[in-house]
Amino acid sequence: MYRLSANQPLIMAGHNKWSKIKHKKAATDAQKSKIFSKHASLIAVESRNANGDVHSPGLKAAIERAKKDSMPAANIERAIKKGVGGEAGAMQPLTYEAYGPGGSALMIDTITDNRNRTAAEIKHLLSRQGLSIAEPGAAAWAFTKNTEMEWEPNTTISISSEDEEKLKSVIETIEEHDDVQGVYTNAE
Repeated sequence: MYRLSANQPLIMAGHNKWSKIKHKKAATDAQKSKIFSKHASLIAVESRNANGDVHSPGLKAAIERAKKDSMPAANIERAIKKGVGGEAGAMQPLTYEAYGPGGSALMIDTITDNRNRTAAEIKHLLSRQGLSIAEPGAAAWAFTKNTEMEWEPNTTISISSEDEEKLKSVIETIEEHDDVQGVYTNAE
């Protein structure tokens, strides 16, 4: 600390608490924004499929999932209106299947406006991890969809701790993609 003159206040150099708060807030806001946009696209597609009927099981489940992540009601309403208005017409849900480390099955739910782009990007993400997309039905037999429209494993398999670490890495990498709504596995 130093004083310029007797009448001036002390000036501290270096530390700025607001700067740290601002950067931390920006990071959490970006993460929330990504989660909210995934929920909004799912709600819009379900709204289009249900003609805006908020009591339909698919739309109701999508809204509940968004509320669990504290998505504002105004954003939910906007997404429902977008789906009913036909703006979400090009969006379509797709599910990809794959086998992960240790023989674990993976179900990857996406919502996209360009299925070719999304397929290529999912294939790329999997190939970077030494995996590939499986044929339709190859992994689906190990799962059933519950009332919240999420995949639940029919049976689980145990994998080694090394394979578990690889699987966590694969799931984290895939979930970072904007079109991915969820990644489900039958590993314990």
